[in-house]
Order: sequence, then structure tokens, then C-alpha cells
Amino acid sequence: MSATPDDDIDPDAPLTPYRQLVEIIRARIARGDWAPGRRMSSETQLVQQYGIARSTVRRAIAVLVEEGDVFVIPQRGTFVAERPTAND
Repeated sequence: MSATPDDDIDPDAPLTPYRQLVEIIRARIARGDWAPGRRMSSETQLVQQYGIARSTVRRAIAVLVEEGDVFVIPQRGTFVAERPTAND
């Protein structure tokens, strides 16, 4: 599934809500909503924006961390990772 930055979470979709959120966040990063090295929306903001449970947001962020898209600094937030360029 390919999400757009402005998609909402569809609880009836075949893709689980946390995977939908992963795809939406990736689309928002690609669009430039959050620049590399900059903090993205907080868990609380994502919970409110998408109307999902905090555990769902945390699971999505864990996937993004595992796959190298974002990193978490405790007490500071979640930040967009620098992606290597083709020349690196």
C-alpha cells in the first residue's frame, strides 16, 4: 500500500493501523513536512491527529526506527534520520 501524506487511518482497511501510519509518516517525510535532523510530531500529537491509540503510534515509530527512517532521543522526541545519498 502506498499512502499519501494527507491520508487518514482506515480501521477497516486490510493493512493494520500501525502499518498505515508508517506509510503516512514516510510520505510526510518525503513531502518535506519534517526535514532530516528535525523533530517530528510528538506521540500525543499523532494520537490526536489520527484518532488512534498511543500503543499504535509507538509501534509505528518502532518500525520506523528499526528501518532507519527516524531515531528517538529520550525526553526530546522523535527525529527524522539523515538518509544517505547515492554518492555515499
